[in-house]
Amino acid sequence: MADLTGKLYLCPTPIGNLEDITLRVLRILKEADLIAAEDTRHSLKLLNHFEIKKPMISYFEHNKRERGLEIIEKIKDGKIVALVTDAGTPAISDPGEELVRQCIEEKIEVIPLPGANAAITALIVSGKPTGRFSFQGFLTVNKTARKEHLESVAHITETLIFYEAPHKLRTTLKDMLNNLGNREISLCRELTKKYEEIIRTDLEGAVKLYEEDSPKGEYVLVIQGATPVKGEEFINVPLEDIYNNYIKQGFSDKEAIKLTANDKGISKREVYSKLKIK
Repeated sequence: MADLTGKLYLCPTPIGNLEDITLRVLRILKEADLIAAEDTRHSLKLLNHFEIKKPMISYFEHNKRERGLEIIEKIKDGKIVALVTDAGTPAISDPGEELVRQCIEEKIEVIPLPGANAAITALIVSGKPTGRFSFQGFLTVNKTARKEHLESVAHITETLIFYEAPHKLRTTLKDMLNNLGNREISLCRELTKKYEEIIRTDLEGAVKLYEEDSPKGEYVLVIQGATPVKGEEFINVPLEDIYNNYIKQGFSDKEAIKLTANDKGISKREVYSKLKIK
């Protein structure tokens, strides 16, 4: 058995289907001295399903600072504490991130366990680029802050991922359309559950869809990134690297200069000048 003394374990739980829990998470939950849960009643159902009986303590948004200090004292006393959220990975759009920070400040070892995550599950089924993406979590209900948030990500070319609750979905989709423009979107609803549904459309189509249908279940929204403006995708690539890459591909000096200028969104004269080519 591994040494589990005085540590915090981050234990992902299923986002729907109870089979989506790892053997390692189950072992840690069985061996832990204490389980800190966002909603103890919700987590108790999971523990009962796997016949795990352990002391539990509530840890949620409105008690996280004080309860965090209490949990840290227990860890310092040598207790094994397993942190779980209602569904998915602790500390992702979750008060658990505060507990992790507190443990780090106190030099307490934090052990992350891999497992279910709604954002990644939605991303891989969306059909959108997965090489680079930007997770944005939940939008606030404050209208001004929501607008500022969406405006701040409107230029991001990576795939965008948001979480949203059904009662806010209609407003969110309209705000996204107004601030991001009409982009492709995958609405991933009730992932891994009985009524799982993946809707691939654009923001205009999504707004129209939910004018007639009532949103049900928890959503992950995966949205196409902004179209790069000319030169933006090469903004951090040195001019020399772009030029030399074309030369290596067999292009002539003249062709390489032209292609480099096009990639950077600058004139050929400027490329000649910066590369000191005569």
